Formats: sequence, C-alpha cells, structure tokens
Amino acid sequence: MTIERIDTATRMSQAVIHNGIVYLAGQVAMTKGGLSYGEQTQEILDQIDGLLAKAGTDKTNILRATIWITDMAKFDEMNAVWDAWVPDGNAPARACVEAKLAFPQFDVEIMVEAAV
Repeated sequence: MTIERIDTATRMSQAVIHNGIVYLAGQVAMTKGGLSYGEQTQEILDQIDGLLAKAGTDKTNILRATIWITDMAKFDEMNAVWDAWVPDGNAPARACVEAKLAFPQFDVEIMVEAAV
C-alpha cells in the first residue's frame, strides 16, 4: 500500500494521495482579515489549484467538495466565485453548510477529493 503526503506538518498534511484519489485538507484564506466571502473563496480555490497540481491532477478531476461558510446569507457571493471556477461539465458532488470555523477571520473553508 502506497500513501503519499504533500506539505506535511506535525498536525496534518495539506494533501494525501492513496489508491488514485487525492484528499485535500480543508483550505482557508491565509490572508489575514478583511477579505470578503468572494475574495476568501478565490484565494482558497487558487490554493486548491496549487495542491491539485502538486498531486498531479487538476480541478476537472474533483469528485467531491465540502464547503463551510459562517453565514448562509453570503452563499450567493461564495457561489459566484465557485461557479466561475468550476469547468463546464465537471461539477463535483458538493455539500455546503453553515458552520462556525476555527478562527474568526475565516468565513469560508473548502475541502475536496479528486482523482489522480
């Protein structure tokens, strides 16, 4: 059994590849405060693009996405960025829920799984 870990630290890896699937950790915008939901979403999606590239795949191979946002009233703002990012015909299975995130500067967190 082969397991490959990408960007591993003490607590977690940013991505883990096993059996042809890459599992990304939940991604948040690393810019400190002041970003809108749309800006946070764009930063996160850029991070996801980078991690998928490190794993040898891309967003056309995303199988599933889970999105957490702190205020469902901002759902449309987040979705506008998400919809522009997802390639036509390649929308993954997806869930989006309202939740309190680990730190108050984070309003959006996204986790994906993709085929490699």
